[in-house]
Amino acid sequence: MTGPKVPLPEDAPEPDPRGLLIVNARIRIPHSEFEFQFARSGGPGGQNVNKVNSKATLRFHLLASPSVPADVKRRFTERFASKILNDGSVLIANETSRSQLANRTACLNQLTEWLKEVAVAPKKRVPTKPTRGSKARRLTDKRRTSEQKRQRGSRGDE
Repeated sequence: MTGPKVPLPEDAPEPDPRGLLIVNARIRIPHSEFEFQFARSGGPGGQNVNKVNSKATLRFHLLASPSVPADVKRRFTERFASKILNDGSVLIANETSRSQLANRTACLNQLTEWLKEVAVAPKKRVPTKPTRGSKARRLTDKRRTSEQKRQRGSRGDE
């Protein structure tokens, strides 16, 4: 007997019929690069918790993946250094739902969010020079403060 169909979370990306996780136009990762493991999860669920392996753990070998461009890998390793294991893989676990499918989807969503965060190169800061007006205001304020402090010092001959 099969259980009721569990709907996917609303923020879940549409499952791609070609078996790809599409992060953006540049990054498309085939599902064959993902390794999923399942275990029993804690939390609510009654007797179901003791019988069903609903906790999902995703392992993705980021540094060995041909699907992720080198610049994205570099930014990912800089931004998420604590998330990368010694073998260059990323491990994401999720057990928030009673459904194995929903937990799998949540793992893929987390990976997608991380990759989207580092997919676009940050803009280089262009140093600007202070305007003539801002220089004048600074010097005027400086003179005013200097005069104020000078007047505090001596009160003349008393």
